[in-house]
Amino acid sequence: MKNLFKVGDKKTFAKIVGETDTANFDSGEVHPVYATFALGRDVEWCCRLFVLEMKEDDEEGIGTFLSIEHQSPALINSQVIFTARVESISKNEIICSYEAKVGERLIAVGRQGQKILKKVKINQIFNSLSV
Repeated sequence: MKNLFKVGDKKTFAKIVGETDTANFDSGEVHPVYATFALGRDVEWCCRLFVLEMKEDDEEGIGTFLSIEHQSPALINSQVIFTARVESISKNEIICSYEAKVGERLIAVGRQGQKILKKVKINQIFNSLSV
């Protein structure tokens, strides 16, 4: 693992909310706005931008937690800007806080964690779970 970042470093990611990002379940659409679960996917990506630079070729990141405090809805076609900030790096774990905004309006805040492990180790973990 490459130690390239320090506490306070930031990464950003822009996302245009699409039709497939809305709150839809098997029972149909709940709201025509950015779903919390789609927001979570995009938060994971924004925080992963650090991991992509930190991991070696024989390593991969794996999520350890995600928290989302949804503050305000984002409409379809809105541009959401995610900003992830390194909160801590300890051994092979990186913890980020983030915020998501449409313009100046806060959409969500929270935290996300990832560990960087050898791909072999990840495969061993997954294989041990096979039924």
